[in-house]
Amino acid sequence: MFSNLFLKSFRILLLPFSILYWIAIAIRNFLYDKNVLKSSSFGLPLICVGNLSVGGTGKSPMVEYLIRLLKDDFKIATLSRGYKRKTKGYALADATSNALEIGDEPMQFHLKFADVPVAVGEERIVAVPQLLHDRPETEVIVLDDAFQHRAIHAGLNILLTEQTNLFTRDFYLPTGDLRDLKSSYRRAQIIVVTKCKPDLSSEEKKKIETEIAPLAGQSVFFASMEYGRTYHILDNRHYELTDQTEVLLVSGIANPRPLKQMLEAQCKSYQMMAYSDHHIFTIDDLKDIRKKFESLTAEHKIILTTEKDAVRLIKFRSEMADLPLYVIPVRHHFLFGEEDQFANRVRRFITGFERPQKN
Repeated sequence: MFSNLFLKSFRILLLPFSILYWIAIAIRNFLYDKNVLKSSSFGLPLICVGNLSVGGTGKSPMVEYLIRLLKDDFKIATLSRGYKRKTKGYALADATSNALEIGDEPMQFHLKFADVPVAVGEERIVAVPQLLHDRPETEVIVLDDAFQHRAIHAGLNILLTEQTNLFTRDFYLPTGDLRDLKSSYRRAQIIVVTKCKPDLSSEEKKKIETEIAPLAGQSVFFASMEYGRTYHILDNRHYELTDQTEVLLVSGIANPRPLKQMLEAQCKSYQMMAYSDHHIFTIDDLKDIRKKFESLTAEHKIILTTEKDAVRLIKFRSEMADLPLYVIPVRHHFLFGEEDQFANRVRRFITGFERPQKN
């Protein structure tokens, strides 16, 4: 509690830097809006998944949702920056790829959807043609975390904002978490309020919609996080969490709050070893995890981690062979029975896409 209060107080002292940051991004957006800086279009549907803030709003689960939604009907590929990878430039995932080479989230997509091309590249305007050269059959590309990357014009922008930290209530870095103008929400065709409480009421929904103030033609959806069955990191065997289970949660994600709430509701107790977002685990980390796990006294105890963390831990396959280390998948669950509406809007964008006319 004290540390959170101290952090908030410290960030308020950085307000002058936030104002400078706001000026910089305002100028950049103005130049794009006035076509001084150019955005490029490509001759196929591009779907951008992004947000206006730093931190976890559920972009990776949304990319996975889109892959599941579209992969049986369209030849789909994903393109990410590959944040915190140890390589540079464009790369297409293959059988030899690992999280250090392409990043944890792209590696997660590659492992879960082996038949879907997964590419990374910091400069997406360069990476898109390279991806199409490598996979010329591609019909749709999902751009992961590319809402601020205005050098590319995506035909469908899906903007995510977390219920407990709506972009409307946030402030600019470093005082707040916003990395783009609040007004940039106008560029989205779809806004998804994520990590909602499952029992969000219609009245709360209306209040949030009023606060966001969507433009004509913008659709606003609401989604909670839905956790699947845990599976062992090495052999995929399942484990059912019960009220007798003590959990050591190993988390290196930006926002583990919904996961902690789930554990509080389902398990006897849990302890957490928190690491920074995209943390690259070392053998010493694994030793610390083992030591902490061995100190737990419950008869039924496991180590639990996220899928994003798992792809950064799997390199210690032999060292953790004897550990009950389980992974928990997560998905978006659309509220108010509006999942079909969301899916249909995405499909209509693809089927109604018209290639830009060449001059």
